[in-house]
Amino acid sequence: MLKAGAALEERDLGKHPLTEDELRALFGDRDPRRFLNPRNETFRRLDMKNHPPDPDTTIRMMAKEPNLIRRPIVVRGGAMQAGYDEEALLRLLA
Repeated sequence: MLKAGAALEERDLGKHPLTEDELRALFGDRDPRRFLNPRNETFRRLDMKNHPPDPDTTIRMMAKEPNLIRRPIVVRGGAMQAGYDEEALLRLLA
């Protein structure tokens, strides 16, 4: 539970990674590159900030290496927030 009183469904991506199909469904029309974790070693090693992979490659990489996904990802209705930003999360859950 968050302070806002919302119940969240959690998933341990280390134990239960998202499949490519689940990632595509989660991101929908959003560019999956927006959800890359810039703190991840692979992100930095491949200089993805300056040379981001195409969206399909991003999805494949995220499915194989879940730590590439910025977390948490919170979805409510059609809105989504990725990364910990307490104010943005509270607005989303209000």
